[in-house]
Amino acid sequence: MSRLSYTYRGLIVPVFTTFNSDGSLNLDIISQYATYLAKKGIKGILVNGTSGEGTSLSVAERKLITETWVKAVKETKQHLMIQVGGAPLPDVIELAKHASSMQVDSILCLPELYFKPTTPKELIEYLKIVGKAAPKTPLLYYHIPMLSNVNIHMGQFLESIDDKIPSFVGIKFTSANLEEGAQALRADNRKYVIFLGNDQLINAACALGMDSFIVTSINMFPEFVLNLLAAFKKGNILRAKDMQEKLSSIVNAITKHGNWVQTMKVAMTLLTDINVGLPRAPLKPISSEAVAIMTEDLTTLGA
Repeated sequence: MSRLSYTYRGLIVPVFTTFNSDGSLNLDIISQYATYLAKKGIKGILVNGTSGEGTSLSVAERKLITETWVKAVKETKQHLMIQVGGAPLPDVIELAKHASSMQVDSILCLPELYFKPTTPKELIEYLKIVGKAAPKTPLLYYHIPMLSNVNIHMGQFLESIDDKIPSFVGIKFTSANLEEGAQALRADNRKYVIFLGNDQLINAACALGMDSFIVTSINMFPEFVLNLLAAFKKGNILRAKDMQEKLSSIVNAITKHGNWVQTMKVAMTLLTDINVGLPRAPLKPISSEAVAIMTEDLTTLGA
């Protein structure tokens, strides 16, 4: 089988999973969520990733969320990527088959999180199984070593794939190691797409030649991130640098109050009309004092 082509480049927003106050899924708001992002110029959506608390959801819930986003993007014409990993392998296979049957645009997959791969060969074997479950859907690997504790070098991994996984097209690179990211970008004559997953290194990554990003802050600041990229592309390096510094200050003001998802969900509800609800256990809501400080800091920063 020949390798699948995958032409999407640019921004993808890792959306939050929206919950009601009783902890059940709030599927009704998803269409409004998709429309809000589309009107701001965001053309790509990632569902059930880290920001989407994918690993805290049941298989049935993940399927329901996917199906609801599939309906939503039919109206908004956004690229839809579904994260299928972070579960026992039979469930990952089931989720990959389901996403493929829904004709999503791409699937993203975490590594096995318990019997972790330690070599490129082991990771390739794992992704080969996932790829066989959805052979007609472009597959990307989700590299997030600070949470997965899988520290396989992405440059070496991409150099060693060859045509072992026909549906494999690239990675989400959530790391601050831009030397490794640059090697991944150059691997096999720039054969693969690299989506950087670090909100605070967009500008630096652009300087290395990266053009695609999956970052949580797009949820709250879609136009700001688009303008940052536009400034860099126009050669306005100082403006892009200043914008990156402002974005980094805002991200720090949000995330100093706890876990990434706990704090970002609060910021989303504070700064937009989309009420994404509280995080799901094992995560807990941040304190009302922390919310008050975050609100004040964001106002001071002009967010």
